[in-house]
Order: sequence, then C-alpha cells, then structure tokens
Amino acid sequence: DVSLTSGSRKSLLNIQDTSKLVNRTQDRLATGKKVTSSVDDPVLFAAAQQLLQQAGDLLATKDGMSEGINTVNTANNSITAMNDMLNQAKSIADNALATGDTAVRASYAKQYDTVMDQITSLAKDAGYKGTNLLSGDTTLSIKFDATGSSSLNITGFEARDLGSLGLSYAGNNWTTTDNTAINNSLKSVDSATTNLRTESKSLTENLNIITSREDYTTEVINNFKSGADNLTLADMNEESANMLMLQTRQNLS
Repeated sequence: DVSLTSGSRKSLLNIQDTSKLVNRTQDRLATGKKVTSSVDDPVLFAAAQQLLQQAGDLLATKDGMSEGINTVNTANNSITAMNDMLNQAKSIADNALATGDTAVRASYAKQYDTVMDQITSLAKDAGYKGTNLLSGDTTLSIKFDATGSSSLNITGFEARDLGSLGLSYAGNNWTTTDNTAINNSLKSVDSATTNLRTESKSLTENLNIITSREDYTTEVINNFKSGADNLTLADMNEESANMLMLQTRQNLS
C-alpha cells in the first residue's frame, strides 16, 4: 500500500479536478456548446429545446407555404399560357374576317378549334401534386402557424372546358360569307381573356400574401434558433482562455 500525506492527497484531488475541467473545456471547444444536455444546465437546456421545437413546428408550416406557392404558380403559369392561346385564337379569327373565301375560312376554323383544344388541355395540366386550381371548386388551404389558427384559403375555378370559359368551337359556323359567327367568337375570346386576367390577378394577390408570410416565418424561425444558440453556445474566446489556464495549472500541479 502507498501511504499519502494529506498534502499529497489534496494535490491529487486538485489534479483530478483540473483534468475534469480540461475535459469539459475540450468538449465545449469541440462542440461549440456549453450546454449539450440537461446534466450541464437543466433550465437552459429545457428552454433551448422549447425554442428549437417551436422552430421545428414553424419549419413544417413553412414547407406547406412553399408547396402552396408552387401550386399557385403552376395555375398562374397555365393561365398565362392560356391567354397566349387566346391571343392566337383572336388573330386567327381576325384573319378569317379579312377573307370572303369560305374554303379559307373553313381552314381558319380548323386552326381555331385546335387552339381551343390546347386551352382546355393547359387547364387540365395545371395541377401540382394533385391540386389543380383550374378544376372547379378546388380549395387550397395554407396554414401560417403550427395550430392552423392563421390560414388562407384559395378557391379555384373551372377552366377545363370551353363552356366554363364562355368559349366554343368554330366548326362549320365560319364557312359562310356571314361574319356573325366569327364576330361572336371574337367577343367570347375577349370575354374569356378578361375573366382569366381577373382570376390571375386574384391568384397573384394570394401569392403575394403567402410569400410575405413565408418570409416572416423564416425570420421567426431564425429568431428561435438564435435564442436557443444564445442559451447553449459557448464563448470560444473564453473557453480558449480557460483551456490555457487549466493546462498551466495542470503543469504546475
């Protein structure tokens, strides 16, 4: 057995305590955190975990907003393409009016009907992950908080058939020298263009709301994370100075 004097025992205990402090400081320097578990500081650890949980809940909500933005953008892009098609249809009808040749008018009518088919196809292809705002009474619900107490509902409209848009096929209605059918087609194109622009404006306004809320949510998430970091992160300068001091004490011991 080795017999230690009281002074030796005290020195040994001091060395052991210093070694523990060195290990703790090394962990803080390695992880960048002074609180990594409830053992380090139960109060700070619990507070930081609560902030991180709130940030996580909002992050899931933010993902829903991003999906909502994609859904609205898809519908809006389809409306833009549909308006381009309507401009083509108007140009075709104007060309038909400029000629009295019924055979030529019949050719224009066929082109017009092809464009009409493309318009409804665009509306049918406007879905994003199963949600199509151009398919009738579809409602897209966007949550702005974890509980859903703050939200925005976007109601779509029917654009998958010509009747809903106030349009129709030209068919044989243009194959006469009477301009009535062509003029009626032009009026319906103008009316459909106005309606689509109105719907697009509504979607754009809702899109601006979602985008603003998404940006705000991002800021709140960052605030929660910063708050958690302030509670748990270590001061690298302070810990480096502690390490130098502890190593010096260890050497002296």
